[in-house]
Amino acid sequence: MSVAEELALMAHLMRRAGFGAPWDQLETYVSMGYEATVEELLHPEDQPALEDDLLLRYVPYINVSFGIQRFQSYWIYRMINTRRPLEEKMALFCHQLFATSHRKVACNPAVGKQIEMFRRYALGDFRTLLLELSRDPAMLYWLDNWQNRQGSPNENFSRELLELFCLGEGNYTETDVKECARAFTGWGIYPGLGRDAFGDYWWEFEYRPEDHDNGEKEFLGQHGRFSGEDVIDLIVCNPANAQFIARKLYAFFVSDQPDPVAIKALAESYLQHGGQLRSVLRTLFNSGFFKAEQVRYAKIKSPVELVVGLMRLVDEQTSPKPKLHEIATACTRMGQELYNPPSVEGWHLGQEWLDSGSLIERVNFAAEQVADITKPGVRRIIESLISMGPRLAPDELVDHCLELTGPVRLAPAKRDGLVTYVQRRGELLCGNEQERQDFVHRVAGLLRLIVAEPEFQFV
Repeated sequence: MSVAEELALMAHLMRRAGFGAPWDQLETYVSMGYEATVEELLHPEDQPALEDDLLLRYVPYINVSFGIQRFQSYWIYRMINTRRPLEEKMALFCHQLFATSHRKVACNPAVGKQIEMFRRYALGDFRTLLLELSRDPAMLYWLDNWQNRQGSPNENFSRELLELFCLGEGNYTETDVKECARAFTGWGIYPGLGRDAFGDYWWEFEYRPEDHDNGEKEFLGQHGRFSGEDVIDLIVCNPANAQFIARKLYAFFVSDQPDPVAIKALAESYLQHGGQLRSVLRTLFNSGFFKAEQVRYAKIKSPVELVVGLMRLVDEQTSPKPKLHEIATACTRMGQELYNPPSVEGWHLGQEWLDSGSLIERVNFAAEQVADITKPGVRRIIESLISMGPRLAPDELVDHCLELTGPVRLAPAKRDGLVTYVQRRGELLCGNEQERQDFVHRVAGLLRLIVAEPEFQFV
């Protein structure tokens, strides 16, 4: 494999397992090797944790706001600056899969704690993640299990647990839903609703034995006095669970178009490694179906992937600055409001990310970022181009800009159109100050055109 091919593959890995990486970082990863880079991604605990003390000091609303904006801003900041990209990407995966909305929960500490829980457990075994989810106060309130009591079971959580979180339609019965609800009776939250003088209560999980139905139950063909923990054990041992998780991981990291052979391989890895998601992802990232040319640039970036990737590209908000909340709000305008998925099904992915309104928001936001020549990442791109010499051919400039912004793949006709744009203003010179100023503005204009191309919307 040539160096160019290695760089292209590494860029693909970093877009999918994280939020992209600048060119110099890609070169560092290539020198490490692909498999070693995968292992580094899979072990985020070996990388330094994000230091957020300056953020909490200089962006006051992160600490004092009662609204959701503080959590959105904080998470965006983490995704931009993390040395643990897969940890944040898996938290985003879990937020999509186990969609919980602040609109109903309306308890700031609870929704913040849920994402922290995803960071801790999303690369471990699925049983532990599921158990923590079932005890999570935001989820208990979101799907009404805090009201699930012996003699008056509430089926909301049990239904979504089986249909949307673990097994999928056709792999359980209505009896399973009802018996699952009985198993989770008595799982509640403490101290309950409301606020004290300092804000929302910090909810905790509370098991109330007097509210638990300890009777005989039949669930997924098994009989016993099942508790919630027993139900989780039966779910993760069910072959349908392995297939379900394999499909979800494949759709999130590889392609919107299912590949039965690939999904089977992931399901087998899931079963072989006892539901360890880290092992399943190792299989996924090292597989031929993940590395294949046909799956690269075949998924539409989510708003979060687009915005965070751009911020990392232009090296913006890498230290606390005003207007951080505007970056998070940009995701909302594009259709992905963090902490507020539209329903328990999460966001509809793929083509549904794009409509005429959201596409305009995407293009305008991207163009605004790369056209600002004061941003450190844009300056690095410009300086890299200037260092190539006092004279640069238009096709060389276009090719280098396409590399440094993605790389971005364009059809030959579109690439030729960009070359023509550059040629219209004559030679590309940067020998003296006037020539350098003209060169800088032409590069900024070229970058705006690149990020406005439909191909820039794909990951």
